[in-house]
Amino acid sequence: MGEFEVHRVRFFGLVPAGVRCLAWQPRSARLALARTDGTVEVYNFAANYFQEKVIPGHDARSVEALCWAGGDRLFGAGLGGAITEYDLARLSTSCSVDGGGGPIWSMAANGSGTRLVIGCEDGSIKLFQVVPGGIQFERNLDRRKGRILCLSWHPSDTHIAAGSVDILRVLDVCSGQTVQRIMVNYHVQKVQRECVVWSVIFLASSTIVTSDSFGRVQFWDWQRGTLVESHTVSTSSALSLAVSEKEDSIVVGTSTGATYQLQLLPVRVGSLEKRWVRTKPFQHHTHDVRAVVHSGTALISGGLDAQLVIRSLMEKVQKKGYEAALRKFTFPHRRLVSCARKARLLLFQFTQHLELWRLGSTDKTGKDGEVLPLRRMPEHLVQLKSKGPEHIYCSCVSPCGSWIAYSTTSRFHLYRLRYKGDNVSIAKVPKVPKLLLPAYQLQFAADSSSLFIASAQGSVHVLQLLEPEGCKHLHTLRPPSETPEAVYLLAVSADGHWVAAVGGDWAIHIYSLKSFKHHCTVPTYSCAVTALAIHPVTNNLVIAYADQQLFEFSIPEQQYTAWSRMVQNCGLHRLWLERDTHITHITFNPKNPSHILLHDVYMFCVLDKSLPLPDNSALLLNQSTLKQLPETARQRQLHAFKICKKFQPLLFADLLDENCLVMVERPIMDIKTELPLPVQQKKFGT
Repeated sequence: MGEFEVHRVRFFGLVPAGVRCLAWQPRSARLALARTDGTVEVYNFAANYFQEKVIPGHDARSVEALCWAGGDRLFGAGLGGAITEYDLARLSTSCSVDGGGGPIWSMAANGSGTRLVIGCEDGSIKLFQVVPGGIQFERNLDRRKGRILCLSWHPSDTHIAAGSVDILRVLDVCSGQTVQRIMVNYHVQKVQRECVVWSVIFLASSTIVTSDSFGRVQFWDWQRGTLVESHTVSTSSALSLAVSEKEDSIVVGTSTGATYQLQLLPVRVGSLEKRWVRTKPFQHHTHDVRAVVHSGTALISGGLDAQLVIRSLMEKVQKKGYEAALRKFTFPHRRLVSCARKARLLLFQFTQHLELWRLGSTDKTGKDGEVLPLRRMPEHLVQLKSKGPEHIYCSCVSPCGSWIAYSTTSRFHLYRLRYKGDNVSIAKVPKVPKLLLPAYQLQFAADSSSLFIASAQGSVHVLQLLEPEGCKHLHTLRPPSETPEAVYLLAVSADGHWVAAVGGDWAIHIYSLKSFKHHCTVPTYSCAVTALAIHPVTNNLVIAYADQQLFEFSIPEQQYTAWSRMVQNCGLHRLWLERDTHITHITFNPKNPSHILLHDVYMFCVLDKSLPLPDNSALLLNQSTLKQLPETARQRQLHAFKICKKFQPLLFADLLDENCLVMVERPIMDIKTELPLPVQQKKFGT
């Protein structure tokens, strides 16, 4: 792999927000996720579970419920009292309608996706029609005292079940009246505390399933108002429910971090009589599991420990292996760290502030794996706070360390930094051009002379940076055909001649910065791009896709390189393709042009194009094995992939110079120490 001096950084204090709610769209195999800070994310399961959309949060916009309606339209509602539709092309809110009943605790769409129902703080239940361009209020249903915490439509769209404190109600959609009222604790003697109905499911078989604060999953005959079955799954609250499409399996999330599966099984072999049986317990979370989804092939859960867990159902998987693997996602599939190589600075992005750090230094040398003493400790230089409730979309520091830029939904900010000894002064650039906001990605030129801003409708703005503290708009680059999708990835060549831009439609457009015209489009590949970079010597564009494929495209020749064609003909190693964490950054080693440096959350890789590709019979992770072999045997087993898994979870890696790497880690245990204490469980022997 070669010897590098590695700056191992562990002072990035990122704490991802917990998962509040989930919404599954089976038609497009997409999962919408809302976090406790208001951030909304969309995962594309068909693109290897890639996080393809991120709409940053807002302090005044909590999200308590998400649902898909009207096809692929996504709606959210929260304690702000408004129903919001999200524009998934522009990655922003498109419209917002006041619910009229105070804070909204629950929302559900009917089976056809033409209506929404919301449950409010004041006890009102309101119907809305989904119309082109927004939603329209239809009418109020029967209002009773007490906030409506959960809602569910009957599959026929004729009735709605509503859960609140101590009470479960069934409402007729046509008349708007309550046709059944069930006291969920009527059968319990001497109840000392109220029972909160946290989640409800209306089954086609005239059965309503509820989960409550007593840790019970209960099955009700809603027409008779009687309890059919009750399962106590937890000593604390059962918070969330989801049912399979065939209504023969239910997943339950609890406040202890455990999830349970209940299945409808025959009482005896060959018997037609069936009962619900708790079959599988899982402990993949440490905190409240506030949201669960039951897809056709997996149980999906989201917890306040910030983890999204996808566990395949073994009986639905064709063969064991990659398809059956347990998947956990904690960190975003995009970079929150940028690096000023020349100044040896790191910029960390948080929801509402930025931190600029200077790396430490040493004057010692040592052997491979040895930890060297620091002559100068890492130094926190600047903390830049964003004003207002909007969260930061993106940020970047220039290679020279003299400029910092960041964007929120409605504002773009540019700052000039000056260094005098150990002192740093920062000044805001006063008159920045009015651009089409927000900016989705920021990238400085290698010589820090210009700034590239990814914008909506596939456009890229080019700003020229002026001394001492100014900038001007040079040009706006646009694709040859109109697109509603925003640009989410940029790559700029080191010589300042080319820029590549990737939009939400996965098309890669390359522009000439000499003529400010569209140069070419990379041939279409049916998968999301996760990272790309332009080689500083050859101007070849290296592209990493969500399915773990790697391509190399020659910008001057407008075609794939011979090496790229060889990769596609021979194929990549099976273990490489079966990784479920995506490449988030690509860079190059100027000392060795044949080396490509790339990383995901769990590995750092040096890809040597001068060596042969490994076949499936070869050992992919062979670095420790090669060290033990004599030189002649080592040469026979060398292949292109040199992988290191020492640094985990790896949020950022870059080459500072030809002999020096920086690695930014965020250990999971460090995150857990900053979370609230979980519900304590009694363990045997303690």
